[in-house]
Amino acid sequence: MDSLTQIVLGASVAEVALGKKVGNKAILWGAIAGTIPDLDVLAKQFTDIVTANEIHRGFSHSILFCVIAAPILGWIANKIHAKEAASWREWSNLMFWCLVTHPLLDAHTTWGTQLFWPFELRVSYQNIFVADPLYTVPFLACVAIAMFYKRNNPKRANINKLGIIISTSYMAITLLLKGYTYFKFEDSLKHQQIDYNEISNRPTPLNSVLWTANVDTDSSYFIGYYSIFDKSDQIEFQSFEKNRGAFRNILDEDIVKRLIKMCKGWYLIQKTEEGYTFSDMRFGMMGFGEQTKNFVFQYQLSYDEHGELIATHTQPKVENAGELFSLLWKRVKGV
Repeated sequence: MDSLTQIVLGASVAEVALGKKVGNKAILWGAIAGTIPDLDVLAKQFTDIVTANEIHRGFSHSILFCVIAAPILGWIANKIHAKEAASWREWSNLMFWCLVTHPLLDAHTTWGTQLFWPFELRVSYQNIFVADPLYTVPFLACVAIAMFYKRNNPKRANINKLGIIISTSYMAITLLLKGYTYFKFEDSLKHQQIDYNEISNRPTPLNSVLWTANVDTDSSYFIGYYSIFDKSDQIEFQSFEKNRGAFRNILDEDIVKRLIKMCKGWYLIQKTEEGYTFSDMRFGMMGFGEQTKNFVFQYQLSYDEHGELIATHTQPKVENAGELFSLLWKRVKGV
């Protein structure tokens, strides 16, 4: 999830763990601990983009990391706040729960997390977008209000718990919506007599009303959208030819194999003047409709002066963000 959400989650969990004893100091340390796993993004400063993305949400998002880091951070907090009634064990307990809830939350997004590192299994439920106001705002509001009450005031704990209950309930609803929309996509594919191997559905940006699905068939991918406000269950799918045979010359390249593994096989390759474009299909497209061909997450593949194929991450060009959000909002409301 986004950094603000992880900060708020850490703060809220810390309040439950130690708020009665140390007050707002717990919230502060919870916010800090809640962001620590994402420091793995610093790997981009020291290595290539593919390696950095392989590292992201790896060890630092594992249960093992939480077990190792919690007592160290607990010792630091205990030394700084030696006059407080909380013990090293209690600070460590706070740190563990603030650290571990970070990857547990991230596991609900598309990228997922390697909770069980060093095993390569990446847990990804894909039931919530990386930033969703309906999940974050109740948390943020309740934590902010709770901070103004004294640590022993029962209202403080109750307000904080209310935020947890609301946001957790919303998370549960997104899981139900994922299942509901999955069957809508499945039924529409059957109705259109499209034989498929796999369906992968997820919410579109900033909401859980409009869902999109990637559909894998033997020769093509299909992408469709369904809003729970749609008047018809007939879903239009946009088709993309895999055309794997045209790119056999690079499919055996190590960098391409790593990219394919990272995106779990959901990819397209296109020839360009500079080389190739590798699109990770899991993160959707820039807009809607047949005229849209650009995916959000892409790499440019080209050969360097030594004949080695290298990958460069390309940021999507957003020429008119307002228009994109307008299209998104229009599609959310249903067709």
